[in-house]
Parts: sequence; C-alpha cells; structure tokens
Amino acid sequence: MFRYLCTLFCLFLLGISSTSAASDKTTNLNKKDKRPNVILIVVDDLNDYQGIFAGHSQVQTPNIDKLAASGSSFINAQSNIPVCQPSRNSLFTGVYPHVSQDFGWTKQHKQPVLKHNKTLQELFAENGYQTMGTGKLMHGGKTELWQEWGMPHKHDYGPLYFNGDSNGASPNVASPFADIGAIDGAFGRLSVAKSSGKRNQPGWVYGWDKKPFRYISDDDRDLMQDEKHAQWASEQLKTLAQAENQAPFFMGIGFVRPHTPLYAPDKYFDMYPLEDIDLSHWLPDDQNDTFFQNNFPTDGKGLRYYRTLLQSFDGDRELALKHFLQAYLACITFMDAQLGKVLTALERHPQLNDNTVIVFTSDHGWQMGEKGYLFKNSPWEESARIPMIVRTPDNTKQGQKISQPVSLIDIFPTLVDYANLSGNHKKNDKAGDLGGHSLRPLIDADTMSQWQGPKGALSVVGNYGNSGKKWQVEQQNYSYRTERFRYIRYSNGEAELYDHEQDPYEWHNQAKNEQYQQVINDLRQQVNNLLQTTL
Repeated sequence: MFRYLCTLFCLFLLGISSTSAASDKTTNLNKKDKRPNVILIVVDDLNDYQGIFAGHSQVQTPNIDKLAASGSSFINAQSNIPVCQPSRNSLFTGVYPHVSQDFGWTKQHKQPVLKHNKTLQELFAENGYQTMGTGKLMHGGKTELWQEWGMPHKHDYGPLYFNGDSNGASPNVASPFADIGAIDGAFGRLSVAKSSGKRNQPGWVYGWDKKPFRYISDDDRDLMQDEKHAQWASEQLKTLAQAENQAPFFMGIGFVRPHTPLYAPDKYFDMYPLEDIDLSHWLPDDQNDTFFQNNFPTDGKGLRYYRTLLQSFDGDRELALKHFLQAYLACITFMDAQLGKVLTALERHPQLNDNTVIVFTSDHGWQMGEKGYLFKNSPWEESARIPMIVRTPDNTKQGQKISQPVSLIDIFPTLVDYANLSGNHKKNDKAGDLGGHSLRPLIDADTMSQWQGPKGALSVVGNYGNSGKKWQVEQQNYSYRTERFRYIRYSNGEAELYDHEQDPYEWHNQAKNEQYQQVINDLRQQVNNLLQTTL
C-alpha cells in the first residue's frame, strides 16, 4: 500500500512538472507570437497615380489612401532599376543592381551573384516565420522558396484576347499599336469581347496556355487573376486568425494591374469618362534637351510605343493618350479594390491587424507620354518614382509624409529591423552585400537625424542588359534623386539636371547652366560614393 501511494505521489509530481513545462512552452510560444506579422504588397508598373501621392488629379484610390492615412508615406521613393525583373531581384535580396551587375532579365536563382543571396522569404523562414505568397512577386522566381503558395506561378498578365488562332490585342485596338502584341499592345474594357469559357473559341483566355476565361458580362464572368490573389490572401488571413499559437507570418502579395494589357471590368472605365480625362502635364518637344535617344535605340519600346499609339489615332496625341490613360486609371482603381479586400480581411481580425507591418509599393513607375515616351525603364521621375507606404503596429504618426528620398533597396533592412531577424543574408561569400538602410528611424523618430542612408536615391537604367557580356558599372546610365534635384548621368558622359523646386515636371535640363555646376559636382560625387567608383 505504501509503495502504491508513493507511486501515485510521484506521478502527481510528474504531472505538475509536465504541466509546468507545457505552460512554459506555451508562454514561450506566445512570446514568439508577439513578433510582428508582415504583409508585403508589390504592384506591377504602378507610378504615383494615387490620391495620396498626387500623381494624377482624377485617380480614385480610396484603399491606398486609407492605408496611407494609417501609416507613413514616402513621397520621394524610387525604383533602383525601373524594369520588372532586376527591380524585384534587388528588392527581395537587398542588393543594388550595380553590385550584382543585374541589369537585364535574369532570374534571381540563375543570376551569377544573386543566386548566392538569401531572399526575404528564405530569411523569414529561417527565423521561424510562416511564409506564404501569391501573384507576381519575384519575376520568374521559385515558388518553392515560399512555404505556402497561392496561385499557379505562371503570371500571364491575363486575361488575354484569343482570336481563335493565337493571342493578340483585343478587337478595339487599332494598328500599328495592336501589332505590338497581346501584352503591351492591348487595352480596353472586358466587354469589348465575349467568351463562352470553351477552349479554342475566340474570346478571353487566362494566359499563354489559352485556358478559357469566361466572360458574358461584368456580373457573369470568371475572376481575374488579381481578384483571385486577393481572395486567396483574405482566406489565408481568416485561417491564420483562427489558429492557436500560430507562428508569425510573412505574406507576399503581387498584384499585376496596372501592368499591360490594361483590361478591367467596365465599371472601372465608367469611373473615368473619356471626354473628362485630364492628361499628364506635358511640354511639346520636351525631349529636345535630353540625351536618352543618344544612349538608347530609337526603336526601343518607350519611344516606339509612343509613336505607334499616336499613329493608331491618326496623330491625335490628346485622343490617343486619353484612351490609354483611361485604361491605366481604370486598372489602378481595379487593383485598389483588390487591396481593399485584403485590408478589410485583416481588419476583421484585430489580433492580426494590431500586430502586422504592411509595406505597399511598386517595382517601378510608368511614363505616360512625357518626353515622347510611353513605357517604363527611363531615367525620369514618372518611371523612377514609386509609391511606398509603411504601416507599423506602433506607428503613432499616422498619415505622415516623409520627403527623404529612399528606394526599394531599403525594404529588406527595414523588415529585418522590425521583425528582428537574425542570420546572414548570404549563402556564401559569392553573394552581394546589402545596400539599403532601415527606414525605421524615419518612421519612428521625432526627427530625421538618425537616418543612416544617403541623401538621395539611386536608379540605374541598364544600357547593355541583354548583351550577354559582363559590362562594367561605369557603362550604365544613372539617375539620382534628392529632395530638390534629379541628376542623370548617361553612359556616354552626357548629363541632365532638373531642379524640382523650380521645375517639378522636369522640363528644363540645367546641366549646362553655369549656376548649377557646383550642384552637379556635388551630386556626381554622391553617386560615385554609392557606386564606389569614379565616373
């Protein structure tokens, strides 16, 4: 009997010990859960056409503006290279393009330098975060780098128009602009074509695989890809909120619109009546004092797209740009609605909403006919400037606007800072060094005195990205934006300088103005310091 009682007493003590250990484990897990969640939203080809950034007076972006009102807006944020793939490679590795010499269209996991760098999602996973993504995040990136992936990786920018034989521009677009093709040569309402949803029938398809996209009307159709991304993200947030002792998460969402083809449901076009649209500020022959055409072929996309668009409207610049701009604005507002779905889903779960860092940005901007250019990948404000909003759980300065120029390169160290990530960002010594600085001092501090980054933000427009050769850093074209100036240094030594205090639309190149020579010398030195070279 005594032995039996001793056994019971020992079991009782073990039970207390086990309960205590379980309690300690739960406590530790709860402490772990206090680390902030992170949602990174990257939009494709989005310039500063949002209400909060005042890029266009008529744009309707209530959800972007709402997010900005609850966070910090960087009104001088810049892309480090204003074209899709190298921009995203740089963003997700934190390595400047001039460091990796990634000036073209090489996938990150194949790029000679960046393949040795850890991506953001890899570093978050190593730190115990649950990682999940959907949409266009890394251009051609490996979806297996995410623990959970939402949509099929292949982002075909659809829907596309299928004429019964091949994909091409929709019937409403005239040649020669339509001849550009199914992606860049297409824009318009979804109602310009019907689609039964049957394979090999003329009408809408999801993408290059020609999977049918059913469209009878705006109220009777399949979901567009961005709508599916928003739906998936919203469902994930609901699941995360219901889970107990859930590890913090890092979620990436890539919205394709307003990337071409500029298709959207009719209701978004109806919000921008063609006859009422205001065109971007424009100066005839503005390109005459620039040197872009001396360094890039005249048949390059931006210059050619502008010429062919005007030709398709018999040379009527105003009518041509109004049609294209209407589609661009409609696609922005369509994308904004998808953002709203994600934000609403997050707000339904205060335990997530109150402990989540949100970063909203774009890979680069878009030039809307200024300087005879209709595309991205240019050194000027419209192409290089991007929206950037950061909302943090403890942000006490809601709605603040930060004028310090920053760039996409700063997102990597900022998220490392807020999430307190540890570990090396490199896989080995062949990897590129981190180039940015945490934005936290600008967001949290009472003054900007703690900012450790440069005075300006550096962008590169790669001149020889597809040459197949290892070109030197000095042979690229650089655009450097400070609060007041934009300095452009081309590969052939020619330069442009714009004084935004006097010239906000970059109409007057002051590079040869003697009054600005000291400014140019100073800006050139700042660029050289960032490049660690002499140009």
